[in-house]
Formats: sequence, C-alpha cells, structure tokens
Amino acid sequence: MTTEKIETVRLGATGPRVGIQGLGCMGMSFAYGPTEDGGEARATLERALELGVTLFDTADMYGMGHNEEFIAPFIRAHRDEVVLATKFALAVDPDDPTKRSIRNDRPYIRQAVEASLRRLGVDEIDLYYMHRRDPAVPIEDTVGAMAELVAEGKVKHLGLSEVTGAELRAAQGVHPIAAVQSEWSLFSRDVENGVVPAARELGVGFVPYSPLGRGFLTGSFVNADVELGADDFRRQQPRFTGDNAKANAALLEPVREVAAAHGASLGQIALAWIHQQARVHGLPVVPIPGTRKRSRVEENAAATRVVLGEAELALLAPVAGKVAGDRYADMRFTSAGRE
Repeated sequence: MTTEKIETVRLGATGPRVGIQGLGCMGMSFAYGPTEDGGEARATLERALELGVTLFDTADMYGMGHNEEFIAPFIRAHRDEVVLATKFALAVDPDDPTKRSIRNDRPYIRQAVEASLRRLGVDEIDLYYMHRRDPAVPIEDTVGAMAELVAEGKVKHLGLSEVTGAELRAAQGVHPIAAVQSEWSLFSRDVENGVVPAARELGVGFVPYSPLGRGFLTGSFVNADVELGADDFRRQQPRFTGDNAKANAALLEPVREVAAAHGASLGQIALAWIHQQARVHGLPVVPIPGTRKRSRVEENAAATRVVLGEAELALLAPVAGKVAGDRYADMRFTSAGRE
C-alpha cells in the first residue's frame, strides 16, 4: 500500500495551497445510487488525506444538505489539514427534489451560507462557490454579496462554477476569485474556448468536476439505462443512454490504447490527461474525481504520476469532438450556451 503523497499547488494567485487532486464528495451520499457502506466512504475520506488530497468538495444541494452533514465529522476532525469547499445557488423543491431553481440573490446567499456553516459545524468555509449562474442577477451583485461573507470571516476564498470568460472577468473586478469549477474532461472541453483562457489571464485556478466523465471514461458502465439503478442521476444524462451511449463507448478505444502502453487503468489516463492541461494551458488545474472506495482514491492519486507523451495527447485530442449527446438534459445548468 503506497504512502507516497501527491504534489501540491496554489489554487490561483489568491487561493489556498492544496493537493494537485481533490476529492468530490457528492457521490458518497447522493446522485449515484444507494450508499450501502457509509463506513467505507468515511474510510475513503481518511485515506485520501493520507495520500495528500486536501481539497474536499461538497454542496448544499447534494441530498438537500445531507452530504455536508455526512462529511462534517471528518472535516472537523482534520480542520487544520483540509480545504473545505461547498456551494450555493441550486434551490431544491423539498416536495420534488427533481425540481431545481437557480438563486444568486443576496438574501438567498446569506440564508445558504448560514445553513451550510450549521450543517458542517464550522465557523468558516475555505472556498465558497456560486454553484450555477442566474443571468437575471448581475454577476457583480452576486460576487458583491459573497465578498461580504469574506469581510465577515464566514468565508476565506470565493469560487464560481459554470461561468463564462466574460462573467469571470466581471466577477474578478469585484473581488478576487480563487477558482472556477466546471466540467472538463476528455469528453467535455468547451471550457477551453473562453473561461480557461480567462482564468489563465486573471490568475484563477481551475477545478474540473467530472474529470472521469461521471465514470463513463473508466469503462465501468456502457449504458446507464441498462446497468445503473433507477435512482442513479446518470440515467438522466443524454450521453449515457441509448444510441448516444453506444457511440460514446466506441470513443474509449484510444484511451484503452494509451492505458495499455502505461500499464494503467482507463481512469488513470483520463486523469493524467486533465492534469497535463495545467501545462498545456498554463494555469493551476486541480480535478476532483469522486469515489466512495479507498481502492479508487489510491488509483486516482497514482494517476498524478502518469505522464503522457505528445503523441498520446494528440491521439486523445479528437475524442471530445466526437461525443454524442449533451452533458445535461437541461443545458441551462451549464455555461456552454452563454459563451
């Protein structure tokens, strides 16, 4: 069992220093089917920290607060060692959790941060993200309200999720932004058009979510309709069902070719690719793959030491352009339509 820790990087010019790979905690209690073994998930949090993973990512809407409550004991036990990231903006209808609205207004932000602090049992959130963007509310107003939380000592650093390059520039004019979190992987590269160049220019770190394509890039499933449970969120995503899933499964062949050459897993190659985008694009990149299992977090951490050659990067480059289906059934929840 390895004890080698991953390297660290500063998350943007103004952000915290973190391990070069974080841990997405959402799936430990939300979205990806039932969590039968909470003990294994908790052990995974501990193992991740042992391996040098220090950025732990959650959100208030993951299980309507339950995910924050789930990781809270771990966060409090290691408060000086971890960087806690959580988010606001997706308001869930308690009577129908499938119905979500986007709230970026000052009263909601204040309500949300107090609720997250209470569930997490901490006095301050290290990195507080606007989870999604409501174009009806000026970004300057939203970030202004978030900046008040920094001044009050409730939040250390600010982040934005699924924003455009123009929105990031406008936000940075109000208060320093430490990180942008958006989907970025071998299957999803639209962020490279606008927000990645803006982040590089402004000294903002990038935190790719779903760097493993929600598990599809690992080869762990082919068709969500057939292989995943009825309560698995991926059954609602167009890329993973029907003819789209069949077409996208074929796109894994070059990933398999590169993996075989390195004696690595498909997931390790997908993570190695996203890590190398830090060099390609000239900015800090800290992906947050999620898992409930210690074996997976060990595998993912080892991927930080896999280096792909230029020919391998060129072989993988065309994959994203061939992907069938949108990331979400409702693309309002992404920045893609606003770039």
